[in-house]
Amino acid sequence: MIGIKGPDEIKKMRAAGSIVGALLVELGKRVKPGVTTKELDSFARTFIENKKAIPTFLGYQGYPASICASVNAQVVHGIPNGKRLEEGDIVGIDVGATFQGFVGDAARTFGVGKVSAQAAALMKATKECLDKGLAAAKDGNHLSDIGHAVQSHAEALGFSVVRDFVGHGIGTKMHEAPQIANYGSPGKGIKIKSGMAFAIEPMINAGAWQVKVLDDAWTVVTRDGSLSAHFEDTVIVTEGAPLNMTRLD
Repeated sequence: MIGIKGPDEIKKMRAAGSIVGALLVELGKRVKPGVTTKELDSFARTFIENKKAIPTFLGYQGYPASICASVNAQVVHGIPNGKRLEEGDIVGIDVGATFQGFVGDAARTFGVGKVSAQAAALMKATKECLDKGLAAAKDGNHLSDIGHAVQSHAEALGFSVVRDFVGHGIGTKMHEAPQIANYGSPGKGIKIKSGMAFAIEPMINAGAWQVKVLDDAWTVVTRDGSLSAHFEDTVIVTEGAPLNMTRLD
C-alpha cells in the first residue's frame, strides 16, 4: 500500500527534509583533503541532534553511524572511518533525519579538492540523472518512467546504472513502498499519484554496473573498481514538478 501524504504530513516532511538539505550543504563545505569520514559523521550527528531531530541511519538494522560515506569505488553504505580523504577522491554522503515522526533522506557526491575529468563528468551526470528522474515523478506517469529517465541519460553519456539498489517510498519510515528502480522500460508499474512521497536515488558507475557487498556486510563497491556516484532527494509528487523536500535551492 502506497500512502498519500496530506498537507500536515507534507509540512512535517518538509521540516525533516530541510534539516537534511542544510546538513548536506554544511558537509560539502567540510569535504577537503585531510578530513576523515568519521569526522564528517560526528559533525552530522551533532547537527541533526541540535535541530531536535534523530539521525535516522544510526542503529538502523545495526548500522553504526549517522551518515553513509562512500569513497571512490564505494557505491553506497560506506561506513565512516579514520582514513583521511585525499586530493582527487570523490565521496558520496547519504544521510537521513527524523523530525516529528517523519523522515528526510538525501545524498550528494562531493569532489575532494581537484578531481579528474572522469570523476567530474560522473558526478555531473549523476546529478543530471537525479533531475531527470525527478521530472518523471509526476501525477499520471508510471513508476518505471522514473527509472527509464535515469537509465537513458546515464547510458547516453557512457555510464552504467546500478541495478542491485533502488530508491523507495518514504514517510514515517525511511523505506516504504514502492521500490523505485533506476532502470527499465517506460510505462510499467503503478500509476504515480499526487501526494506520494519518494526518495529517488540514482547510483551511477563509470564502468560496469555490477557491484558487490564487502565483508562488513554494508559497504557496496563496484566489481570492476570503477568510480561510482550517488545523488538523492526526497520529494512529494504533484501534477507538475515534484515538491523537493531536501534541496535548499
